[in-house]
Amino acid sequence: MSEGCVADPARTARDIVALLERAGLGREDVLRVEGEGGLSYASGLPVEDVQALLRGEPLAQGDGGGADPVEERHRRVVARIVFLRSTRLHTSPDGQRRAYSLAEVAAGAGTSTQWLDKMIRTEKAPNLDHAAGIAGFFGESIDFLVAEPAQALDRVLQLIHKDLLERTVARQEQDLRRLRKADSADSPGSVLGVVDYAARALADVPEDTAQPIIALIESVARRSREERAREGRADAHG
Repeated sequence: MSEGCVADPARTARDIVALLERAGLGREDVLRVEGEGGLSYASGLPVEDVQALLRGEPLAQGDGGGADPVEERHRRVVARIVFLRSTRLHTSPDGQRRAYSLAEVAAGAGTSTQWLDKMIRTEKAPNLDHAAGIAGFFGESIDFLVAEPAQALDRVLQLIHKDLLERTVARQEQDLRRLRKADSADSPGSVLGVVDYAARALADVPEDTAQPIIALIESVARRSREERAREGRADAHG
């Protein structure tokens, strides 16, 4: 997310819902909150916090809103480290899924078991290097540990939205190819017809989502027209 942009997971979720039908998916396919791979798992937030943010509700800050900001950040980082350890399980030699031991996490992060244990007990977050090492051990970036709740969830939702947008563009390109096959006329009107079709198909999609898709279709249609014109000139000279 760009600096200065306010995270709004509820709005991003609404944008996602607007694209679901065009991507051929249902809400539960991409906005599932619980379970491995769900929004809670991916963001590091408790299920109830994810649900509240999706409803557009603010979360309580610390204990009644009076917590020291630095202490609150420390608690958040440590809580997400504990969350990672409880959710990123691995298969042991006996075939059982289990959490990594503190010794395994410490070794993978380049620190000691004693230090990691003390950090968790005292809720004093590690420095950036150690935090990055711990996050990296679990396959995450340091942003997973330090992002505020709304930013953490919106980061996940923005990735989902980007993927759906790409799927939508791909489906529109398929439609475009079908239209090109059905209408081989080499005229500006055929290009405008394709763009008009796209605009109608995306009429109920938010403008900031629909415009990049329409722009891409305009570009593809224009390139197709230019290619057909070049082929026509080549045939004429051949």
